[in-house]
Amino acid sequence: MNGEIMRYEGKRTLGSVAGAFLYAAGINLFVVPAGLYSGGVMGICQVIRTVLAQFFHLHFETFDIAGVIYYAINIPIFIVAFRKMGYRFFTKTLITVTAITVFLSLIPTVTIVNDNMAACVVGGIIAGAGTGIMLRMGASGGGMDVVGMLLAKWRQDFSVGKVNLLVNLVLYAVCLFLFNIEVVVYCIIYSAVYSIAMDRVHTQNINVEVTIITKADTTALEKEVFEELGRGITKWSALGAYTYERSHVLYIMLSKYEVHRLRSIIYKHDPDAFIVLNEGVTVSGHYLKKL
Repeated sequence: MNGEIMRYEGKRTLGSVAGAFLYAAGINLFVVPAGLYSGGVMGICQVIRTVLAQFFHLHFETFDIAGVIYYAINIPIFIVAFRKMGYRFFTKTLITVTAITVFLSLIPTVTIVNDNMAACVVGGIIAGAGTGIMLRMGASGGGMDVVGMLLAKWRQDFSVGKVNLLVNLVLYAVCLFLFNIEVVVYCIIYSAVYSIAMDRVHTQNINVEVTIITKADTTALEKEVFEELGRGITKWSALGAYTYERSHVLYIMLSKYEVHRLRSIIYKHDPDAFIVLNEGVTVSGHYLKKL
């Protein structure tokens, strides 16, 4: 990668670490003190932690062992991320999951609010926003986020939040046999708020239609779009109605969060290029859904 791309990816990696901090803060400051379970792989880890404490009398004071268990369970998920989602996504996900584990271990599980409903809502908003930021930065918190992203690429009507919510409903049904129904109800409320907050921040379903008009040679520009964004280009020649000068028209479909990188590529090769963007378009056919 050249210096510009490294700086761009470095900022996104820092953003994903910030999202990891928000997620860990939402869990340790609101969910865990209220005796709730976050769902997904982390929820499974929290159940394992509870079993270790109640049945094996392994207590860890304010240290949350669930973070360490979460990291161990994510090892096979790392392999899936590397094979299916690419090297960059794998690297950022590895950094992000490591950050989550560290933050979960460092942030004490102290009670900030005594009302469980408030803990559900505030914790869900903070943790969901943190996960949404991680996904928006091209990383993930591991666990069901990776599975959800793979399903979202396979079916356009899926989203990471929806997949998490479905899995959590199954998990909480199992929890009915382990805990009282009040705990499960609060967990479902938290899960719903978390999923909505995550999708609101992530909004990975926004497609953008980009039309570029340029008089410059587009060979290098096209190559960089192919290599860096992995997007196809429809190209045709045009004639200016006023000047009668020859131009190139490039048509590209991509996600909202690839637009910034595309702008950088375009202006790098032609600072005078004319760009038209149309957000929220519906796409059918062979279109690669990215996240």
